[in-house]
Amino acid sequence: MTDRQKPTRWWAELLLLGLVYGAYTGGRLLARGDVHLAVGHGLSLLRTEELLGLDFERPLNRLFSRQGLLGIPADFMYASLHYLVTPAVLVWLYLRRPRHYRSARTWLVVSTLLGLVGFTLMPTCPPRLLDAAHGFTDTMAQYSAYGWWGAEASAPRGLGGLTNQYAAMPSLHVGWALWCGVLLWRHGRHPLLRALGVAYPAVTALVVMGTANHYFLDAAAGVAVMAAGYAITRRLPVPRATPRASRRAVQTGAPAAGFPGTAPIVSGGWDTSARELLPAQRPASDDDTAAAAR
Repeated sequence: MTDRQKPTRWWAELLLLGLVYGAYTGGRLLARGDVHLAVGHGLSLLRTEELLGLDFERPLNRLFSRQGLLGIPADFMYASLHYLVTPAVLVWLYLRRPRHYRSARTWLVVSTLLGLVGFTLMPTCPPRLLDAAHGFTDTMAQYSAYGWWGAEASAPRGLGGLTNQYAAMPSLHVGWALWCGVLLWRHGRHPLLRALGVAYPAVTALVVMGTANHYFLDAAAGVAVMAAGYAITRRLPVPRATPRASRRAVQTGAPAAGFPGTAPIVSGGWDTSARELLPAQRPASDDDTAAAAR
């Protein structure tokens, strides 16, 4: 049965998330680093992957750039799904799994802020912006005629100046998709939801590499950021039940959230049981009668 008790007012949640997203977007723009430094970081990642045999983005990008049936849907997914699926999962949790909403929201916010730290400390040129000699094709530019985006990342055409194209490390596309996947798997009751929980982060990882927007190590860093955010969230204090919730629990005889079940209050032969507003005298047992006679 769904617990309909909301964690807080919806407009307060909307305001909080709006402020966090505004700070995140502004922070991305302020974190624009030197282009040469960003290119150097990108080449260092690519060389490390080549040394370890982890440059999976190269064959994927060749496939997506040669097969429009793969490349065009991938570009649509990259440009839109993180704006749609992440809020949808938040709303679903708020309405259908409110007991888990607050911790999930905090996990998302903390991880996003950690990602912003990564953008600031390590501006990174994505594969699509490297020199063509490195073998990557910018599929967002190649298929831009099919969508609303231009040649500058996934921003709407003409608004590329409002995004930081060198905020590639870590990949929060992958991080947010993992967040959605974990919550759908853990709290989804329908097999389809749990299947989506597995498929969505996996497909997102393929998309960000195939479109040459991220290196494999960017995607791995996105997973690491979410893991760190989860660990921090677990250490944060859990809010206790409000006095109102406690009073309601006493009136109904049910323990309040965060409070263990308690035994009836007993004092001088009077006790209060569940669903009883006033104490009542207990009938004396045989032992009590005998004790009184003595």
